Parts: sequence; structure tokens; C-alpha cells
Amino acid sequence: MAVRVAIIGASGYTGGELMRVLALHEKVEVVAATSREYAGKPISHVHPHLRGFYKNMRFIEVKLDKILEADVAFLSLPAKTSINYVPKLLESGLKVVDLGPDYRLKNPEDYVRWYGFQHPHPDLLEKAVYGMPELHREEIAGAKLIASPGCNSTAAILALIPAVKEKLINLDHVAIDVKVGSSEAGRKPTPGSHHPERENVIRPYEAAGHRHVAEVEQELSRLAGRSLKMAFVPHAISSIRGALATAHTWLNEGVDERTIIRAFASCYGKEPFIRIIRGPPVGYPDPKYVIGSNFADVGFAYEKRVGRAAFMAAIDNLMKGAAGQAVQSFNIMMGFDEREGLMIPPLKPA
Repeated sequence: MAVRVAIIGASGYTGGELMRVLALHEKVEVVAATSREYAGKPISHVHPHLRGFYKNMRFIEVKLDKILEADVAFLSLPAKTSINYVPKLLESGLKVVDLGPDYRLKNPEDYVRWYGFQHPHPDLLEKAVYGMPELHREEIAGAKLIASPGCNSTAAILALIPAVKEKLINLDHVAIDVKVGSSEAGRKPTPGSHHPERENVIRPYEAAGHRHVAEVEQELSRLAGRSLKMAFVPHAISSIRGALATAHTWLNEGVDERTIIRAFASCYGKEPFIRIIRGPPVGYPDPKYVIGSNFADVGFAYEKRVGRAAFMAAIDNLMKGAAGQAVQSFNIMMGFDEREGLMIPPLKPA
């Protein structure tokens, strides 16, 4: 019997990616897709690439009675919005996968600092599981509320897991650079994301403190066993999809290239969606070669002369950075093979 799924906020880019992935998921039936702006319109009115996949389905307003027909709800909503729905959904017996930021951070005070509001449900912050399978697979399996990571933070964390877990680097001096395509900004254009303003740019933004660094510090602190602080600068670039994180680090005494290779193999050798990139023809991770997929390509550059290394991860920000990772966690939560519906090769050319 198929798991019945509702998607709240289905008309945006991430909502569309959820619908694209779940359209081919053999163990899922999408029973509701909400959109305030497009309620009553066919799914293909907003997502023409999905013509033929949701023939008789239309967007609906957020109606709790309809959503409660589902077993699981995916929420693809802006910050400060999911907090209005998640408690009711959980109380009604649904499992929830929230792709927004409202339940990612464990410390309620972090919401005051990074999002400008006092979190009304600190008890649920404790219960929520950060939805990164590479770190929390066992916890996800028993979860009722999954807080799916942000795209910038996903790339940064995946780049650094081997370095932190295997104690390769000086953890007091880490600087992370993330370059990300315009789809990160969502479907609604702003002065910074509107295509004529975004094309041909390589523009830093929120360079003095981007909110996604809170997730990076939280998860890597947990992995390191102590509190960490890291520099984090994202850059808007003119590509549509893709994110590349480069973490600049100083190596601990005795760490060489072979040590780093072993650390990557130990951390990622059995991960179904992590590909270690080393040597030609590509050389280093590049978002171009993961577009449309749930894969993350990871790698590093070792600079012996100055005792440093750059750790890198490339993802599709709408897939491994959003919808794909959310479905991967959903699969684990439901006891499915985590690859279900996600073994989609990247597109080339893209």
C-alpha cells in the first residue's frame, strides 16, 4: 500500500522538485499539493515539465482536513511559516518532513539571533531530527519530525565531515566559501535574484554572517565534541542550479595527502549518494556534474607548501540541497531503501 503524501507549498521550485521526484516513487501517492496563489489551477499550470504526471490534480488551499488524509506531510515554506502547521500535523498523527528552517536549530536562542523571532515550540526543536543521513541515519529512522537542511549548509557540512570527524584540521581557523545558483532565492524575484540583475555576477551576500552558518556550526560542533565557530561567506553566481562549498583549513601536524584520502574513504565509502572526486578528467567537485540528481561530489586540494587543504562539496541545491535530501530522509523514516525514487543520473550537458 502506498504512503499518502501531502506537499504544503508545492508551487515553488523546491515544491516542484518534490513533485518531480515523488512522481516516480513507487511507494508514494501524492494526495494533496497546496498553493495559496494557484489554488484551483492544474499542477502543470505552474510546473509544465510535469505534464502527464499529475493529470487530474489541482493545487488546493491549505485545508487541514484534506491534508490529514495523508500519512506524511512535506512542508516547503519560508521561514516563520512551518511553525504554524507542524504542531497540528504531529498532533493529528502525521509524520512531517520540513524543508524550511523553522526546526533545524536546537537552541531556541539561535532563532532570535539568526531569524529574528522567539521560537514558540522549543520542545519540538528537541524532538526534530536534522535530516542529513550522512550524520543522523539512525535518528532519522525513528523520527516523526525531520528538519531538512539548507542547501548552503548541506554543501559546507558535507565538505567538512571527514576533516572534522578524523581530526585533520585546526578547528579554530576554518573559512567556508559557498557559490550558489539563482534558484536558491526561490520562485519570486527580488532585486538581487531577478535574472537581469543576477546574470554575470559573482556577488557575496550576507558576508558578515549568513544564517546557514548556524546549522554548520551546530552539526560540526556535535561531530567534533566541542563548540565551533566558522567564517562563512556565500556568493550569488549566474548559474540557475548548483552549489559549491570550499572550506579553507589549516592541517594538523602529520596530516598529509594520504591521510586525507583515507579519511574520505572511511567517512563516505559506503554512502549511496556521495561520490569522491579525485584526479582527471574533472579533478575537483563541480556542480555541473550533479545537476538534476541527489548526488554530492566531494573532494579536496592538498597544499603541502603551506600546510593547508581546501575541502569541497558540489551539490544541486534543489536536490541534495533540498527536495532530494528530504526524500532520502523520508525513505529512511518510512523504512524504505533510501535510494527509492532518487537513483536519477545527473544531466549532461546542463
